Parts: sequence; C-alpha cells; structure tokens
Amino acid sequence: MIDRHIEVEIATLRTEFPIVAILGPRQSGKTTLARKLFAEYDYVSLEDIDHREFAKSDPRGFLARFQSGVIFDEVQRVPDLISYLQTHVDTLREPGRIVITGSHNFLLMEQITQSLAGRVGIAKLLPFSAHEMRGLNLDLSDILFCGGYPRIYDQHIRPETFYKNYIATYIEKDIRQIKQITKMDGFLTFLRILAGRTGQELNLSSISEQCGVVHGTVREWISVLEASFLIYRLPPYHKNYNKRIVKNPKVYFTDTGLVCSLLGIRDKDQLDYHFLKGALFETFVVTELLKSNFNSGEQFGLYFWRDNHRKEIDVILESGMKQSGIEIKAGKTVRSDAFTGLEYWRSLAKADDPTTYLVYAGEESYERNGTHVVGWSSLHEQLIQTAL
Repeated sequence: MIDRHIEVEIATLRTEFPIVAILGPRQSGKTTLARKLFAEYDYVSLEDIDHREFAKSDPRGFLARFQSGVIFDEVQRVPDLISYLQTHVDTLREPGRIVITGSHNFLLMEQITQSLAGRVGIAKLLPFSAHEMRGLNLDLSDILFCGGYPRIYDQHIRPETFYKNYIATYIEKDIRQIKQITKMDGFLTFLRILAGRTGQELNLSSISEQCGVVHGTVREWISVLEASFLIYRLPPYHKNYNKRIVKNPKVYFTDTGLVCSLLGIRDKDQLDYHFLKGALFETFVVTELLKSNFNSGEQFGLYFWRDNHRKEIDVILESGMKQSGIEIKAGKTVRSDAFTGLEYWRSLAKADDPTTYLVYAGEESYERNGTHVVGWSSLHEQLIQTAL
C-alpha cells in the first residue's frame, strides 16, 4: 500500500476536532485511507441501502448505535445526517471519534458550514501525487497518461479501461446526484471541450458557443465539476503592480489521465506529438502543487499572474510573506527565452524579494539567471519544500 502524505495532517485533525471529514473525488483512496488510519473504528458505508434507509428514516436512532469511533463512508448519500451529527458529537468527550468521507464538495460543504462549524476538521484527498508514486519508477509519460487514481496501480487496470468506466459510471452518477442534468450527451461534450482547455483562462462565453448551450448552463456545469473535485480554478494574483491584470481564473483538471482519456489519447507515445502536450505538463505541475497544499492543510496560496500585455507567470505561490514565481515548460531542455517572463515579474515584485523557479520536463536541477531550474521529478524536494 502506498503511504499518503496527507496522513500526518489527518493525524493532527483527529486530535483537534470531534469530526474528521475526508473529501475528494470518487476513487481517490478516501475509504482505504480512513480504514487504514482508523482501523479500530466501526465502518458504515452509506452506499449500503439498509444503512442508508435507517439513517434517513431515523437519524437519531441510527447515530445512537455508535458511541465510540465510527467511519461513515460516502456521507453525501444522506446529507441530512450531518445536521444530526451536531448534537451527537457534543455528547462525545474525545476528539476524532467520528470520521466522514464524501465525494461531493458542494453538498457536503454546504451542510458542514451550516451545521458543523467549529466541530469538523477537513482533509481533501486527490489521487496519488508523483512524489507518492516515486517508488513505482514511472517516467513522466507514464504519469501524464496514467494519472494518479489508486486502482490503476493497486489492481493493475489499464488506464484507458479505468477512465472509460470512470467517466461512464462515476461522473454520470455523481453529476445526476448533484444536479438534475437530463442531457448527459451534451454534458459529456462539454466535458471533452473543457479537457481541451485545461491550463487556459476560463472563458465561459467561448465554451458556451462551442457547446451550443447558454452561458448560465456552462457556469452551472463548471460548478458541478468543481464540486466533484474533477477541476480546479486557479485564481489571478491580487497584486497588480500598477498594471491592468486579467481577472478570470484559469481552469485545470485534477488528473492528467482523465484529460488524456477525454481527449482520445490512447497511448503514452502520442503525448510526445500531441498539440496539448504543454498544457498537460502544466496541468501536472499545478495539480502537484495543489495536492501538496491539500496534504499540508492548505498552508499556501496558489495563483497565476497575467497583465493586459500578455506578460504572464504560470503560478505564484504565496506562503506567509514569501512569494515564489513559477514558470512551467514542457521541453526537456531550457532555452534562454524561457526566463523572460520570470525576469519581468521579478522586476515588478522586487520590493517583495520573490524567488523564481522554472519547472521543466528534464531531470536535472540547477540555478540559472537567478532562477531555480527544477526537473519534474524533483518538484517536491527542489520547489515545494524550499518555497514554504
């Protein structure tokens, strides 16, 4: 079993809050992790119809059965149960006695905000990071094509088979549960169009026109994907340095294997020639940063910066008073013009004494032009750990 970096954060949360919530997309490893870290607890899956009906019809009687540690898996299946947990946990003297897992951020966060404020510590679990999989000896093409969903590696499932079924089963099931979307063909068309825009500025009007649906529908579908942890919106940086800046977020899928499947990429060798190779590598790097942030309890902020002259920094990482500008290049060699954007931004932000990084698809890490050049496989050690 591959150890998850978020285990340390969850161990801390269980000492601080009566309830620990492990949220994330379906099949990201939430149940496995909960049962590993809370092995002595009772386990109740609310996917089981008997448990679900009991919890719905008599929530107080259902909760009264569990006076010691318990895991409630897939709690979004009975969202009203969360309201009853408020009074139930107040009778428990020890912290961390209830663990809930769920796949729908939208449904759960709404309930948690209203009912469990101050009583729940939240951990967000995405698929494996490259650093978590370092013992598998995968190359970059393997990781981009296969993605990070645990079942691909634990059960040796072909990526193309896994994602085909993931899209057909889990996405359609979850989407229908969050919103009453009747035209699933239209939604899946939208999903594939959005996959082709990973790493780009989110332009709802353009997507709406390409999909042939109204602007409001696209906005709703975006919120559904974000609620299911399948996409992430990277916000623009708030400092403008006396420049007019872009105010729309950029959109990234949280798993490159899913993007490859949606784009019809059927072999990792196709990646070397695919027109979205750069966007896929950028998506990989951004999601590695996002996973690290979730795993550490969201200790830093992630942004991008672009002004009206199209000067851009792919990612700005802000940790306390420290700022780091990150440029991402999919090539295996680094050209001299790759530093132009970083040097421009560094001149604007010089009062903040920022650090700059260039992440590329090569292996070596070194310093050049005042910038830390980081090979993709050293992202965790050479960037994430040093930037905090």
